[in-house]
Amino acid sequence: MSRSTPASAPPPDASRRRILTLAWPIILSNITVPLLGLVDTAVVGHLPDSRYLAAVTLGATLFSFLYWGFGFLRMGTTGLTSQAVGRENDTDVRNLLGQSLLLAAGIGAALILLSRPLITLGLWLLDGSEVATALAAEYAEIRILSAPAVLANYAILGWFLGQQNSRVTLAILVLTNGVNIVLDLVFVVGLGMTSDGVAWATVIADYTALTFGLWLVSRQLRWLSGRFLRSRLLALAAYGELFSVNANLFVRTLGLLFAMAFFTSRGAAQGDTVLAANAVLLQFIMLTSYALDGFAHAAEALTGRSVGARRWKEFAQAVRGAAWFSLVTAGLASLAFALGGEVLIALLTGLPEVRETAASYLPWMVAMPLLAVWSYLLDGVFIGATAIREMRNSIFAGLAVYLPAWWLGQTLLPEALTNHGLWLAFTLFTLVRSATLIAYYRQRRRSDWRDRPGPLAAK
Repeated sequence: MSRSTPASAPPPDASRRRILTLAWPIILSNITVPLLGLVDTAVVGHLPDSRYLAAVTLGATLFSFLYWGFGFLRMGTTGLTSQAVGRENDTDVRNLLGQSLLLAAGIGAALILLSRPLITLGLWLLDGSEVATALAAEYAEIRILSAPAVLANYAILGWFLGQQNSRVTLAILVLTNGVNIVLDLVFVVGLGMTSDGVAWATVIADYTALTFGLWLVSRQLRWLSGRFLRSRLLALAAYGELFSVNANLFVRTLGLLFAMAFFTSRGAAQGDTVLAANAVLLQFIMLTSYALDGFAHAAEALTGRSVGARRWKEFAQAVRGAAWFSLVTAGLASLAFALGGEVLIALLTGLPEVRETAASYLPWMVAMPLLAVWSYLLDGVFIGATAIREMRNSIFAGLAVYLPAWWLGQTLLPEALTNHGLWLAFTLFTLVRSATLIAYYRQRRRSDWRDRPGPLAAK
């Protein structure tokens, strides 16, 4: 279809099928992540000394936060690439990949150069035992070597998702985690290594995934017209849009990390049982996110393409389709937690006191998916539209309610209800985020994201 020809939105059923086609590989790939964690735990957990398991836990936690902080390389690349696809500008599609890979390489190299102070600070904040921290530092000094590969893989995944190819995500993550699991067994069980073996397995798996990802990229480039431009790749001024999008995503992610870390630390201050119970319940939120993220990522690709092509009917239909799947998923999750929450808790922990404590907070889990669903969905929409300031502001609005609500709960509630106060504050953080994004979405639909009257109306 030529760009001068008005485009009608696809039928609703076709739009929903496209969303489902994009979402299911992402959902399946998300499921591989906890599987790897289980294998790491099982392999190291059977070593004769528990300090190795503690070291891997500390080190893995450190890198989860560190690498998640640079997740903007995936999100920003998806939004900008999907818009370039909508404009049918293959030169932009090519150069966005090149820019993102160069940025990933630069950040990865900087992380390696600054690894010693970063690891020291991170492990100090995690506050493990002296022996476990020493082993975790050894683990981290190996794991940090994969930083360029991890960040480049983020860029590659974002680039493919921006082109509505989510199956690459599944292929790369299955390969990464498969190689990691096999090497865990070879290094730890076969060769007698300890936490260092787990670290080397991850590094090799990350570079294996990068090699595979670059091969897939080379195949995809054959289908794209246009060319790489030296002026776009080597001139700092050409990175303005990418830097702007990624900087706001980085700030937004730091705010989200702070909210999660604050929740964990305030739970820990109430004792080990409450800390463990909260950790179990956070797994409920993670389980929900595995599915909701799939539909949010589908929304990123579809809405980004619609924004690039200025096809607002198609944009609205993509949002409605993703919302339909997201709401159904959230409703099913709430129902499952209401009916089978105690069974799920029992699967996650065998400690009676932790089970009993976690069960007392189940009502918060029943409410959470229905409140959080809008933040997942609209994050995807705003990433696709590269309206990142709104996402950043929703985090600030949430924190502005979250922290005072927590303080009031600690001040006014009796000690027995203190953790309920913490969950209330966290729930309000989620609710305010969702409400802020909804308000921004409605405002942008009335102003920018709609057809204009006249002969130059957007498609």
